[in-house]
Amino acid sequence: MKCFYLLFYISISSLFVLVGCGGSGGNSNTPINNSQESTGELTFEDGVFEESTLFEAQCATPRSGVDAFTGIAFPDIQGSVLAENLWLRSWTYESYLWFDDVDYSGPDTSTVASYFAQLRTNEITDSGRPRDNFHFSQITADYNELTQGGVTRGYGFDWQRNSDSVPREFIVRFTEPGSAAATANIPRGAKLLTVDSVDFVNASSSSDIDIINTALFPSEAGLIHSFEFELVDGSTLSVSLTSENVDVFAVQNVDVIDAPAGRVGYIQFNSFITPAQSDLISAFNFFEQQGINELVIDLRYNGGGSVALSSQIAFMVAGASQTNNRLYETLLANGKFREDSEIPFYGLEIDYEANPAVFTNTVLPSPELSRVFILSTGDTCSASESLINGLRGIGIEVVLIGDTTCGKPFGFFPTDNCGTTYFTIQFQSINELGFGEYQDGFIPTINPLFGDELPGCNVADDFSQPLGSESEALFATALNYMVDGVLACPTTAAATLDEVEKTTVSDKLNRRREVVLDAIIHETRERVLNP
Repeated sequence: MKCFYLLFYISISSLFVLVGCGGSGGNSNTPINNSQESTGELTFEDGVFEESTLFEAQCATPRSGVDAFTGIAFPDIQGSVLAENLWLRSWTYESYLWFDDVDYSGPDTSTVASYFAQLRTNEITDSGRPRDNFHFSQITADYNELTQGGVTRGYGFDWQRNSDSVPREFIVRFTEPGSAAATANIPRGAKLLTVDSVDFVNASSSSDIDIINTALFPSEAGLIHSFEFELVDGSTLSVSLTSENVDVFAVQNVDVIDAPAGRVGYIQFNSFITPAQSDLISAFNFFEQQGINELVIDLRYNGGGSVALSSQIAFMVAGASQTNNRLYETLLANGKFREDSEIPFYGLEIDYEANPAVFTNTVLPSPELSRVFILSTGDTCSASESLINGLRGIGIEVVLIGDTTCGKPFGFFPTDNCGTTYFTIQFQSINELGFGEYQDGFIPTINPLFGDELPGCNVADDFSQPLGSESEALFATALNYMVDGVLACPTTAAATLDEVEKTTVSDKLNRRREVVLDAIIHETRERVLNP
C-alpha cells in the first residue's frame, strides 16, 4: 500500500488538512486561557520572525494525558499567552498565502483569540468582498470529533438560518436519520416558533436569548428541551427533544428513478467527512449496477470536507478512462511554507483507519459519465466547488442548478496548537485548465469553460417537498433539462428567490462566513443569536 498526502477541505473555499506520512495532530477539550501569563524571556522584534517551532506547544493552559485520536501524549508544556501569540505570528508569516499583507504588531498585549483575528489581510476583491472571508479557529476536540468520528452534539437538525436577528427565521432543511428530530417526525420546511416557551422569532431580552441558546446548542447529551414549529401547511407541531451525540449521515436519499431521460441516479451528499467513504462507494456501486445514464448530486448544503474524498467522487463520476493521468487540482502556495502541489484523481479506496491513511487495492466503482448535474445553494462550498471545478477541468459537463455557490477557491492546513485548531488560508486551488478564480462563487451555468457558455437555472430552495422528490424544484428542473436539453427554469417555488432576498445584508454576510463552521460544527455553536 502507498502512503499519501491526505488533504481536507472544510467548507467555503478549499479547507485542507494535510497529514503527511508519519504526521499527526492533537485534540483537547481544554479552552484557551486568555489571561496574560508571565512572559519569561520571550521577546519579539518588529520585522523579525523566528521559526514557529520555537514557540509551539508552550501553552497558557497546557493539556495533559493522551490524544484520543492519535494515542500519542499531548506535547504541551507550561507557557503563556505571549508564547501562543508568538507561535501564531511566526506560523502566519511562514504559511499564510498573503503573508506580506498582515499586521503582525502587538502579540504581547493581545489575547490569543483577538491576536489571531488580526493576522489576516484586509484587502477586498474587485466585487467588494473581503479577500479572506474564511479565517477562524475551533476547539481541536470538536473539530476531530466531527471530521474523524462523524459525530456532532444536538438533536439532529440541519437549519436554514435565514436570520439570526429579530425577526429570526430558522427552517429545518433535513434531519439526521435516527436522531431525536427524525424520530419526532419533524419535517423539512418546519419553521421554528418557540423554544422552551420563549418566542424564538421576536425574543430580545438577554435572559430569553440565553434560554434559546441553551436549548438550541446544548452543552452535553441528555438535556430535554421543548420546541414548537409551523409546518408548510400552516399547522403547528410541538415536541420535547433530548440532546444527544448525533451520528452524521453525509450520504442520504440514494435512489435511481425511471425518468423520460432514462435511468437517473440521485444522491444527497451533505459533507465531505471521511466516514462517508463507504456509503459513497455503496451508492456508486448501486448506480453502476442499475445502469444509470444521468446523475444528480445534491450538494446544496455541503460546506466541504476532505479533498481526498472530493477527488474520489470525481473519479467515481467520470471513471478511469476520463481521469487517467489527469490532474484533479493543483494547490498554489506562497513559496515559503510549501511548494505548489498536484492532486490527481484518486481511483482507489482509502484506509482512513491507518495512521497515516493509505490507499488500498480496491478500485472505486464508476458509471463513467460525461455529464453530471449538481444542485447548489450559497452553502455549497469548498470541496463541493472543487468537485465542480475539477470535473470541468477535464471536460466533464457540469450542469449547475440552484443558486450561486459560496466562492472559496482557497485552502488551509488546519493546525493544532495548545488545544485550538487554526485555519488560515495557505493555498489557492486551480483545475487542470489552470482555472481557480471563483471567489464570487460558481453561478448556475452550463459549460462555462468550453466555449458554449449557457445560463443555468437560478432556482430557490424548495422547502415544500422532501429532498430527492421528483417534484422538488431543483431536482425537477434537472429532470426536465435531461429530456430535451432546454432549461425550463421555474419562476416560483415554495421559497422564492425574492423571499430569500428579504434577508438583511448583515445576515447574508454572516451566513456566508458561517458556512465553513456549519460543515464541521453544526449545532455545537454557541451564542449565535442576536437581540
